[in-house]
Amino acid sequence: MKLKHFVGAALIYMFLGCGATKGIDGSFTANAALSAKDVLKAHKAAAQDFKTLAARMQVRYQDPDQSQSITTSLRLEKDKIIWIKASILGITLAKVLITPDQVQFYETLSNSYFEGDFSLISDMLGTQINFEQAQALLLGQIMLNLKPKSVSTTVKNNKYRIAPIKQDASYLLSMLLNPDSFMVHQAKISQPDKQRNLLVQYGPYQKIEGSFYPTQIGIRALDVLEQTSIAIKYKKIDLNVSVSFPFTIPKGYTQSTFK
Repeated sequence: MKLKHFVGAALIYMFLGCGATKGIDGSFTANAALSAKDVLKAHKAAAQDFKTLAARMQVRYQDPDQSQSITTSLRLEKDKIIWIKASILGITLAKVLITPDQVQFYETLSNSYFEGDFSLISDMLGTQINFEQAQALLLGQIMLNLKPKSVSTTVKNNKYRIAPIKQDASYLLSMLLNPDSFMVHQAKISQPDKQRNLLVQYGPYQKIEGSFYPTQIGIRALDVLEQTSIAIKYKKIDLNVSVSFPFTIPKGYTQSTFK
């Protein structure tokens, strides 16, 4: 599978201190005395509370063959719909519509579309993915349902490092959480047998209506043949506004299977 498909899946998912955390306050310095249970509890308590989200983003894409900057719109109805539109000079390049049951998208340059379940993205990332996990990654939250007894927590570079105690050697995962907000600072996925690595890096978080939201997201995907980078900068985030999710696959487009 081509690296750009792997990155595309990440973009679909991704595209994204001191608050009350039910007894655990954030700080500028990571506290090595906190247990895995404490850190995960604080992270869960920091989850954003909203009904709808609308964002404008500038996305810079670069691979060995091209480099381009694209304006992207993200709309989200929490726990129900993720909608993404990529455009350049006001012309739509692609649209994505994700619900808990279905993934749909189309590309205008190739006149192609896809309709199916989450198996497409699960295959690309090498692990089972659902809507809730996709939404979490967009918001800077842990995308896996980790239980305290199944993970280890250490302090690394003034961040809380979380990793499963038992991991499949073919799929390695680790995450860093910020000590001030308990939101994700970095997520790393490694697939050694396929010589593939994915690094998702969040920039500073901004506080909106009492919760933290990412201002920047960096994605770097590397395999034995090529490297692809995506830099996302949030230009504006609005919460609890009226949103719509227009999505109609144009006539004459060819269905893609991505096999």
